[in-house]
Amino acid sequence: MDIGVFIPIGNNGWLISKTSPQYKPSYDLNLEVVQKAESYGFEFALSMIKLRGFGGESEFWDYNLESFTLMAGLAAATSKIKLYASAAVLTMPPAFAARMATTVDSISHGRFGVNLVSGWAKDEYAQMDIWPGDIHFSRRYRYSEEYVRVMQELWTSGQSDFKGEFFTMNDCRLLPMPSTHIPIVTAGQSHTGIEFAAKFADYNFVLGSGVNTPTAHADGVYELVEAAKATGRDVGSYVLFMVIADETDEIAQAKWKDYNDGIDMDAIAWMGFQASSDTGDEKSTAKSIVAPEGAVNMNMGTIVGSYETCARLLDEAAGVEGTKGIMLVFDDFIIGMDDFGTRIQPLMKSREGVVTDLAAV
Repeated sequence: MDIGVFIPIGNNGWLISKTSPQYKPSYDLNLEVVQKAESYGFEFALSMIKLRGFGGESEFWDYNLESFTLMAGLAAATSKIKLYASAAVLTMPPAFAARMATTVDSISHGRFGVNLVSGWAKDEYAQMDIWPGDIHFSRRYRYSEEYVRVMQELWTSGQSDFKGEFFTMNDCRLLPMPSTHIPIVTAGQSHTGIEFAAKFADYNFVLGSGVNTPTAHADGVYELVEAAKATGRDVGSYVLFMVIADETDEIAQAKWKDYNDGIDMDAIAWMGFQASSDTGDEKSTAKSIVAPEGAVNMNMGTIVGSYETCARLLDEAAGVEGTKGIMLVFDDFIIGMDDFGTRIQPLMKSREGVVTDLAAV
């Protein structure tokens, strides 16, 4: 079972709250998180791309670093962990993204992959006058398909003459080519998004849901498994969970209550307004993250409890057939990484091999 970390490239991580830990993103913070992840045997780290925050009193995600340049720096400062940067497909041509990825592949010596972001919050792009109109919601996976096909042609042959609805390559060249296969990650939750992942991705992120309901993501995993059977490809599911841990269940639950009590409703309202622009599939990522019952952390699956409780519930999540890995976020990333590495992971059956290998080093 792979374990990864969704690093805090935006301020305050993934809690839209005035009472959760408040911090700004920096290279130093993310370097510390990723180096801890590597030391605890994590298999990967991923950074998002966010171009406009949600505002509110907490200024949620108003402060954000850029994904590719951050991961290039982290690649030079690590040696084992896989690193994924996010490409917002509306912001850069696919040939340029392919060259950037090849560069970070060289820096990391083959430890790099790309997470494709099709775009759902239109004000991120409208502020730069590059939003193509709300028609993008219905055609974004056609756009992303052409995008990834151009990249893959360049990565595998060094040349592309692709001609499509959105992109035209005229003897486009890319040398040097990457040292190894560059994996593609997506986060499609809708039927169309999962079909896209089955055709073009190596991994697809599935959103957990609810509090201490570690197998609630099963339907999304099974849908991807069936879609991948139809395409004949091996596509793994990575499930996203927030972990809030402490010495006892009661202490952890009290922290979770405090974060919910401090929810930043103004920031939530902005996020909801952005999501409402997409009138398409009800299972889209945008619809999922603004569900009111879990809005304080975008409705992601949340594991709350003692170190023993968290280990048990994460093992249950890992046990869902078709789940390749789990990507973690924490309320406080530095404390959370150490608690996971020293207090939770050693109790997890699904990580026994990793713990044994670390002990032997």
